[in-house]
Amino acid sequence: MPELRKEGKFEFKISGEGTPIIFLHGLMGTLGNFDAQVDHFAKAGYQATVPALPLYSMPLATTNVKNLTRFVKSFMDHMGYEKAFLVGNSLGGHIALMMQKLYPNNVHGLILAGSSGLYESAMGNSYPRRGDRDYIAERIKDVFYVKEVATEELIDEVFATVNDRNKAIKTLAISKSAIRHNMSNDIKEFDVPTCIVWGRQDDVTPPEVADKFKDLMPNSELHWIDECGHAAMMERPEEFNTIIQKWLDKLLSN
Repeated sequence: MPELRKEGKFEFKISGEGTPIIFLHGLMGTLGNFDAQVDHFAKAGYQATVPALPLYSMPLATTNVKNLTRFVKSFMDHMGYEKAFLVGNSLGGHIALMMQKLYPNNVHGLILAGSSGLYESAMGNSYPRRGDRDYIAERIKDVFYVKEVATEELIDEVFATVNDRNKAIKTLAISKSAIRHNMSNDIKEFDVPTCIVWGRQDDVTPPEVADKFKDLMPNSELHWIDECGHAAMMERPEEFNTIIQKWLDKLLSN
């Protein structure tokens, strides 16, 4: 299992040595979302890290996608990473895209899974109603094709977030920021190698969003995982890892 570290303002999981690969979780995500990937890629010769994004600790006025991106850059600086591969799910994918826009010299390549950045409803236009755990449980299960991934522990974590007023306000702020920071014009100019991995049954960022990413990004590949929803790395970890591993092997052999 990856090691959990806290160094100054950074809390992160880390394992392995080698080329840096950074995993970026989504708005309701946690460090544990990528445990299977950290283990796999640490064994494959990478230094795999998952930083906890400061979704709820920044001042409300500065809680937005751009400042979350600056946080990731500061994490890279702290770790001494000149360049890294960035793997982002949902909001994490959006941050990876913004990294390429703001700091292209620090990005080896992008892996996007159920990424926001193009689809305005991806982050949700409203916040789940508070106090109703059964409702929250159903909404979380809707994220996954493999319903068993929505464990009671995961539901409890999201339920606690929803019922924390400060976190609820900041979640909405990030959602609105993500909608404002639509990347459709930016990504046409990206020449960074990009691997797009998408669940065929993703109801949060539907399959047509993946097709649009592929159409707009000139140096991209699109890979589908069947019987899979919005969080492929959790629902189909072995398939997800295999796709990325083959893409990285091909990229690094050229």
